Amino acid sequence: MGKLDGRLAVVTGTSRGIGRAIAVLFVKEGARVAGCARSPGGETFLNDLTTEERRRGVQAVCDVRSKEDVLRFHDDVRATMGTRPDTVVNNAGIVARESVATLALDTWNDVLASNLTGTFLVTQAFLPAMQERKSGRIINMSSIGGRSGTPLLSAYCAAKHGVVGLTRAWAEELRPDGIVVNAICPGSVDTDMLKQGMPGGEPHMQPAEVARVALFLAADAPLALTGSCIDVFG
Repeated sequence: MGKLDGRLAVVTGTSRGIGRAIAVLFVKEGARVAGCARSPGGETFLNDLTTEERRRGVQAVCDVRSKEDVLRFHDDVRATMGTRPDTVVNNAGIVARESVATLALDTWNDVLASNLTGTFLVTQAFLPAMQERKSGRIINMSSIGGRSGTPLLSAYCAAKHGVVGLTRAWAEELRPDGIVVNAICPGSVDTDMLKQGMPGGEPHMQPAEVARVALFLAADAPLALTGSCIDVFG
């Protein structure tokens, strides 16, 4: 038996990197997983599953920056999966490497929309069902950049610091509803985002290692563990 047998998880940003690894691990642990990515076609976590496992996974197209896209994704999940999610993993995000002196406002807005506003929109869409059931787990993907500052990554760091703030605020607000909210703050992971944000940076872990932390929060963590931001960078 898997640790997530019979549960439904919603995971954003599942075409690559950490989100893909989380979606794959959750399916292998027995969950049904509704994943999404911004771009249609191409890579998907379903490619890493067996034929039998794929029956418990779907991947939709959803730009988490768009409220309309998020609401459509929510409706599709309800229609195809037929139940309320037990876990929501807000993983989707982008990075931009630019000096603050030359950082364009459009780029600033895009990074905050993808990492921070998207976390808000997805949570808001799926939250009512969790509140109705009086249970649920929300896992937000922050970063070492949400704990400290990194040159040339000011928009990304601002967004990830914001994710930490959202996590702590929501944990207190949703405690009476039986919903726990935690964040993961990974360090350098072997992903395309690391290559883009820190060219030449040395990865210290693989996406699958971060996925194990998400599994702990989804399956094993006590309900008293809420509002925590788990550092995965030593």
